[in-house]
Amino acid sequence: MSLMLRNRGAILLLMLNIFLVFMGIGLVVPIMPTYMDVLHISGSVVGLLVAAFSFTQLLFSPLAGRLSDTWGRKKIIVIGMLVFAVSELMFGLSNTPFFLFAARMLGGIGAALIMPAVMAYTADVTTGEERGKGMGFINAAITTGFIIGPGIGGFIAEFGIRVPFYAAAVAGTVAAIITMLVLPESKPQLEQQKEAVKLPKQNLFTQLAYSYREPYFLALIIVLVASFGLANYETVFGLFVDHKFGFSAKDIAIIITFGSIAGAVVQITVFGWILNKFGEKNVVSFCLFMAGLFIVLTLFVHEYWMILLVTFIVFLAIDILRPTISTQMSKMAMEQQGYVAGLNSAFTSMGNILGPVVAGVLFDVNLNFPYVSAGIVLFLCFLLSLRARKDERIPGLKESGDQRKRVV
Repeated sequence: MSLMLRNRGAILLLMLNIFLVFMGIGLVVPIMPTYMDVLHISGSVVGLLVAAFSFTQLLFSPLAGRLSDTWGRKKIIVIGMLVFAVSELMFGLSNTPFFLFAARMLGGIGAALIMPAVMAYTADVTTGEERGKGMGFINAAITTGFIIGPGIGGFIAEFGIRVPFYAAAVAGTVAAIITMLVLPESKPQLEQQKEAVKLPKQNLFTQLAYSYREPYFLALIIVLVASFGLANYETVFGLFVDHKFGFSAKDIAIIITFGSIAGAVVQITVFGWILNKFGEKNVVSFCLFMAGLFIVLTLFVHEYWMILLVTFIVFLAIDILRPTISTQMSKMAMEQQGYVAGLNSAFTSMGNILGPVVAGVLFDVNLNFPYVSAGIVLFLCFLLSLRARKDERIPGLKESGDQRKRVV
């Protein structure tokens, strides 16, 4: 019996937790226009609310990763779910922009606690061969949460504009209780404390500044670029097709949902096979190339079915790229799974902050510029990945662990 099969229940519970978090993030999408009217806030404030969540997630992710190595994955996941539940309740109760910002920033802290611990737990309970499948399941839950969140939010809002957030708070609390009672710790406490001695003690900015010394730094850069590119792409997609083609909100929703669901299906079904067949480095290079190419092709297609096809391939490439990078870094992380997962989450947050900001500025200059910039960045990163595959300094599994120990 495989290790993945024996730990299927744990993986499913982790998927539930991460699904609820990202569903909660998505709940805000259909409701914010009404909140704008009720609380008299502008569109720029709405944009800053998105950035505020990613900003606090960025600040707390490395610390959260280290805490999961020290205290245990289960404790940090439970705490993160409770923080998430409180943030959703606070958002539902908020009557001023100040409390909306406080709620979203608290939500970012909850996500920062949960993400590294979930990724590290998955790495703990899977073998190297099964790692890709486990990471694929987790990323599929993330993608599905993003897809379903806006739909559920819009449906539940029929019972009251604040009801979706109350429902998310209750769901988060129930998930935290179930996790506390059912989920086993992935490692013995004594082993976690022994390994925690090896962890670097730098603060966030020191960790980020010196991350270039790590053997997985290139993987972190690709995480940043992928997050930047997707956030860039998604932020202006609706505006782009509205201004250029006159698409309706329904047209836009169908395109994004179709692409996202396809990515989730691949992550659940054949993602593990893809990694075992072609290897992480080959998959990373191919996905970077395809994402960059089809983002640029978006500028040259005009018919609805062509835009649907191009967007489908972009989402599919990014949805395969993300868990591939997570798998690659988890193999390099050795005994520092939480620490490395924290850096992974931090670089993801930086991309999620920079992407919308840059996309918005470039869109105001020319509606084509965001996709031109995203395509260029992804192509440059593709070339960098090709060079890395030929560079003897890019370590394998055993070598990366030795090098990382010398660095830290």
